[in-house]
Amino acid sequence: MNYQWAILAVFITFALLEAKNGKLFKKSSEVSDDGKVELIGTLLLFVVTQPFVLFSSAAIMALAFPQLQGALADSPVLIHIALLLIFDDMMQYWWHRLSHSTRFLYNLHRAHHNAKYMSVRIIYRNNFFYYLFMPSLWFSGALIYLGLGWTYAFYLVVKLTVITGAHAEWKWDRLLYQTPWLHPIAWVVERTISTPSTHSAHHGLKADDGITNYKGNYGNLLFFWDVLFGTAKITRQYPAQYGIEGMFYANWKEQLIWPLYKTPRKPKRVQTETVHTHAPPPASESQTICHAVKGKA
Repeated sequence: MNYQWAILAVFITFALLEAKNGKLFKKSSEVSDDGKVELIGTLLLFVVTQPFVLFSSAAIMALAFPQLQGALADSPVLIHIALLLIFDDMMQYWWHRLSHSTRFLYNLHRAHHNAKYMSVRIIYRNNFFYYLFMPSLWFSGALIYLGLGWTYAFYLVVKLTVITGAHAEWKWDRLLYQTPWLHPIAWVVERTISTPSTHSAHHGLKADDGITNYKGNYGNLLFFWDVLFGTAKITRQYPAQYGIEGMFYANWKEQLIWPLYKTPRKPKRVQTETVHTHAPPPASESQTICHAVKGKA
């Protein structure tokens, strides 16, 4: 089976399970901009950004190292997988982590957290430039040039299966937690790959709910990177609310193409107090993250 069809089948399966167990569309916390960001962001990634980055990376390799084309094609598959886990998945962990540490990159990533729900719909919900600058995509293009193409296709199906399951509203890991004899397996699984519990904690709204972990649980395929680098939080629970605490409103255009477009805002004078947020400290007044005396700014 062509790997693109396999990926599509995985997405449709989780989407149907989500629809059966809740709502796939018209979620209670959904706003009108959400559908636009998700549809346009996903199309931009698969039609424009990913093909451009993979092709460009391979073209650069061909110019710089023409003698290395296909050099690793006959090397063991385990070496291929190890290279992909390091240069794709681990690099994406650090890119994701850096995006929650610097103001510029967080503005490229905030679209992903702007949704007030978990769903298969939000998997590729990110700013255009977030994926364009993502180092792991460029490394993947280089690895494909070196001969890892078929392994990459298989790896991508596995990775996107895990990521889709981690974002889906259907919590498949709940069975592991509710079945005592499966607890040893759960212990291994939740420390190896991203699960609905560990990843939904990263999307939680309230930092003080005992579950949410803004500054951690960054892993995509492997949650092991969080365990290894000290950013893991495992509670076997799910936040009651999702979204961004205390952030200014950004319309669908800003979410998708910032800094080329910024939502018009009227200056406001508010009293502020320190709050926890996904984002790093503000760089200017227009980006202030605060709580007003009555309600959020």
